[in-house]
Amino acid sequence: MRGFHLVPDNINLSFISRRMTFFIFSALLVVFSIGIFSSKGLNYGIDFKGGILIEVKTTNGPADIGAMRSNLSELGLGDIGLQEFGAPDEVMIRIQFQEGDESAQAEAVERVKAALGDNIEYRRTEFVGPKISDELFLDGVYAVAMAIFAILVYVWFRFEWQFGLGAVIALLHDVISTIGIFALLGLEFNLSTVAAILTIAGYSINDTVVVYDRVRENLRRYKSKSLGELLNDSINETLSRTVMTSVTTLLALGALYLLGGEVISGFSFAMIWGVIIGTYSSICLAVPLLLYLNVARRGGIAGGDDNKEAAADKAP
Repeated sequence: MRGFHLVPDNINLSFISRRMTFFIFSALLVVFSIGIFSSKGLNYGIDFKGGILIEVKTTNGPADIGAMRSNLSELGLGDIGLQEFGAPDEVMIRIQFQEGDESAQAEAVERVKAALGDNIEYRRTEFVGPKISDELFLDGVYAVAMAIFAILVYVWFRFEWQFGLGAVIALLHDVISTIGIFALLGLEFNLSTVAAILTIAGYSINDTVVVYDRVRENLRRYKSKSLGELLNDSINETLSRTVMTSVTTLLALGALYLLGGEVISGFSFAMIWGVIIGTYSSICLAVPLLLYLNVARRGGIAGGDDNKEAAADKAP
């Protein structure tokens, strides 16, 4: 009895011959992401801009967020954000950092408690100062940069430098586009989003390494096959595994996004986008880029034809 296959075993789609379409789309996506980030910026959470976070639960039924917002807006504490947090009776309150030391933050919390009145259970109160938020932001940037560098070194030593360069270009594409989608939609960018970006990098490189393994095997096996045809065959041979892994991961992430509540919605959304864009970049960027990086076979240069570009264009 045959198992279920989302992609037929004998599929033969034309990826390499359409590489310029993929390259143009990805270049436009990266340029748009950088542009929207530069013009609009990110909606940084309290982790990165400092402030007060209070998690409350109403004890007399669902919270009246409108009335709560009206009461708190009269306190003169600056920007205040309220949102339902998982359940109708749970609310997350975010207040901008107050001028002064810790006593000024504590005073602001007491004023909030007085304005909200009774029938409120306070579950969590956190303070993040500007200095700490700057350190957290820099730590997040360093974490992403070091992860990408470590991946470059790993792929370089496992394969060749050409594979490492192709993988890192695809990873940068994924990271930049993820930042761009957060800037476009105005979603909160916090430490959990940084964790999602690091997870996306790991997921994307896993997909890429699977295809690269098949490329390396085929480079050793077929000495006369053109590089374009060889790369296209390698993608198709691993396509079923790649799609099945992505679909099953998306099913789990979809459940987290719909049912996991506000606390992990940003992380779940980033992961959903990352899985989609990471799968795309592994197939449509990382592998076609090898056509231009002079990948070596054992005993010679891959794609020994006089015109590798023409041979690639003839690939199915």
